[in-house]
Amino acid sequence: MPLGSNTKQYETPNHPYQGERIASEHSLLDRYGLSNKEELWRAQSELRSYRREARDLLGQAQGDEVVIRRSEEFLGRLKHVGILDEADELGDILSLEVEDVLERRLQTVAYRKGLANTPQQARQFITHGHIVVDGQRHRVPSYVVDTDEEDLVEFDENSPLTDELHPARAEEQ
Repeated sequence: MPLGSNTKQYETPNHPYQGERIASEHSLLDRYGLSNKEELWRAQSELRSYRREARDLLGQAQGDEVVIRRSEEFLGRLKHVGILDEADELGDILSLEVEDVLERRLQTVAYRKGLANTPQQARQFITHGHIVVDGQRHRVPSYVVDTDEEDLVEFDENSPLTDELHPARAEEQ
């Protein structure tokens, strides 16, 4: 979908006032450092689209070459992104949770790697341009980190925070 499109990238909940859902949403917002529920709803919509595609592929004739190729491409894409493990199959997509999608965000990966003390701080470092992926600066906390990029997430070497957070590195220079 092109940028600037007027179409929403997510679906809102059907019933806006459900205490249990609201409490679980707040818990996820805090745990992953999301700025608003829209980010959570976007991840939930992404998960719904994965499940929908998996159900469509599972419901089609399994011997069909086109279905097999589409299934392999779809599984390969989700494994490359890191949402699925190498051993997972098409049916495993139906048991995914929204946390599986949220774990692949640059914000979460940076926090899990210890580049920030909290998910909120990781978000701030990303938006301020202190975090790079393979030397490329990304300022979008929701950027989906592929499995082959995960080890390449680090502080920008020109960032002033690099010296503050790694004093031993500053002494080397």
